[in-house]
Amino acid sequence: MTERQRTGTFFDGFAETFDTLYDGKRSPFMRWVDRRWRSDMFIRFARTFDMLDPMAGKTVLDLGCGSGPYLAEALELDAELVTGVDPAPTMLDLARRRLGAMGEPPRWQLVEGYFPEVELEEHDYAIVMGVLDYIEDPERFLSALRPLVRDKAVLSFPSRHWFRTPIRKVRYRLRNCPVFFYDALRIQNLAERAGFSRVDVHKIPGAGMDYHVCLST
Repeated sequence: MTERQRTGTFFDGFAETFDTLYDGKRSPFMRWVDRRWRSDMFIRFARTFDMLDPMAGKTVLDLGCGSGPYLAEALELDAELVTGVDPAPTMLDLARRRLGAMGEPPRWQLVEGYFPEVELEEHDYAIVMGVLDYIEDPERFLSALRPLVRDKAVLSFPSRHWFRTPIRKVRYRLRNCPVFFYDALRIQNLAERAGFSRVDVHKIPGAGMDYHVCLST
């Protein structure tokens, strides 16, 4: 099994638990833990839609869409069409349930597979959250992403931290899931080599580990 396949297998098994992070289904104590130690997830969610404004009438591609929280929010903000891509079938089942429960007309589509192997059309915006953590060749990934983006792509990259990075490496090694880390200069260089004309790198403050990055075409 390749590293990429191990990542897909891990998230397929983690799907139900992951889905509760966004929907407030967890216990009060676990919600406190999430807000305290996973605050990046909520900050980058809000910041993503600040960057992708206006959303009305736009087409949105979400790579690594998971259970679909970003897709649902884009539809709430009147996106014309959203496309979610994920290699984990259980994640896509959850996304299908989430989007179907909105009672929307068919303004969404889901694609199972690994990017960049799947065939996709160009979209106005792209969202790539919590994905580059697990990508062994980010330059190939970003170079394949660029032709699919008409306007902007918003991505997260995990930063290096003297304390949290080693712990996270050990945790994911035990789960047989590879994980990779970045600094701001590397992100800048990767995005420029991929052909993006503007690179805005924002480090989420506090205990977080993410860079929130907006790439413009």
